[in-house]
Amino acid sequence: QVQLAESGGGLVQAGGSLRLSCAVSGFSIANYRMAYFRQAPGKEREFVAGVEWSGRFAYYGDFVKGRFTISRDNAKNLVDLQMDNLKPEDTAVYYCGATSGYDHIKNPSAYDYWGQGTQVTVSS
Repeated sequence: QVQLAESGGGLVQAGGSLRLSCAVSGFSIANYRMAYFRQAPGKEREFVAGVEWSGRFAYYGDFVKGRFTISRDNAKNLVDLQMDNLKPEDTAVYYCGATSGYDHIKNPSAYDYWGQGTQVTVSS
């Protein structure tokens, strides 16, 4: 059974940090590009960060501006997102996704699997 389980969300003050983890079961992430997206109330799902199969290449949304780092451990089937210098506008539900295709990594329609999401709330 395929499962992507995000953890690590919570409430943090502006300027603080959180580390999200996505634990995957049911398939090997070594064959998938992995990414985090987020969705705030009333807004579309937005690309946050993505990482290629080996972890050598990573991509980020324009708003990240060096504050976040995505990493993956194929042996442990884990994908992490370290988020520093958080801002109130980062408040959203954060989702982990996996794509086996070659479509643009920032396109949410390209993703085969999604987690249930974890809430991140940043207070001012």
